[in-house]
Amino acid sequence: MSSPRTVLTTGANSGIGLATAIEVARRGFHSIGSVRSPAKAKVVRAAAAEAGVHIDTVQLDVTDAARCEQVVGPLDLYGLVNNAGYALTGAIEDIADEEARHLLDTMVLAPMRLARLALPSMRAHGGGRIVNVSSIAGLVSTPLGGWYTAAKHALEALSDSLRVETAKDGVKVVLVEPGGFDTGIWEEFQRDIDRHADRGSRYTGAYSRFLQAQRLAGPIMGSPSQCASVIAGAIESGSPRSRYLVGLDAQAINLTSRLTPSFVQDRFLRLVLDL
Repeated sequence: MSSPRTVLTTGANSGIGLATAIEVARRGFHSIGSVRSPAKAKVVRAAAAEAGVHIDTVQLDVTDAARCEQVVGPLDLYGLVNNAGYALTGAIEDIADEEARHLLDTMVLAPMRLARLALPSMRAHGGGRIVNVSSIAGLVSTPLGGWYTAAKHALEALSDSLRVETAKDGVKVVLVEPGGFDTGIWEEFQRDIDRHADRGSRYTGAYSRFLQAQRLAGPIMGSPSQCASVIAGAIESGSPRSRYLVGLDAQAINLTSRLTPSFVQDRFLRLVLDL
């Protein structure tokens, strides 16, 4: 019997990444999840044991180019799921260059670096799957989240280019665009808001309204397992779609954005956030 095909999922210790690592293992792939510490590796192993599957872990900071080469270079990958990332809430004038640079390094440069490292083995085997976890924020921009949406927009553009460049080699590049999911993101929002408030931001009131609006959308948000199912399905599919929009809120936001003039959207957001 041939060995199971290997899929590497980055940021696999929680949320969509953990759910994806479990789901691809459940579907018979050799699942490897990247984490940033031994403690997080233990979390992955415990979750895998509870789910009745096996997941190998590798310690990897995706912003460390040398470590990426050490980890990914020797792997014989069929699938790469670029999931590692984090939310960054803040008005443009509240985000310093260093914060923006780290976000872009993590969520734009790193996925392309890992794709570049994975491509030789995929090409040698006649194909593979690169799934880049984007967001509805890759299609629609919002105030107080400009740098995050910029990163996701960039990931979308790069994925579109990479998809065409690698198609003749049988490598399928897929974008998954979730809406809001219960992944602990609210705690990240709150930490950012508190940090900006401590610095005397003029947007403190708008941040509070922004967080409240996000929480009100909770009832129509999906679960990480829903997104993981879409990702695993794209890896399994012989002809995956270029994009998968996941979640009722993502569908609603995308439709509204397409049908509503920009000046109306701007006015609505200003009223909601008191900007």
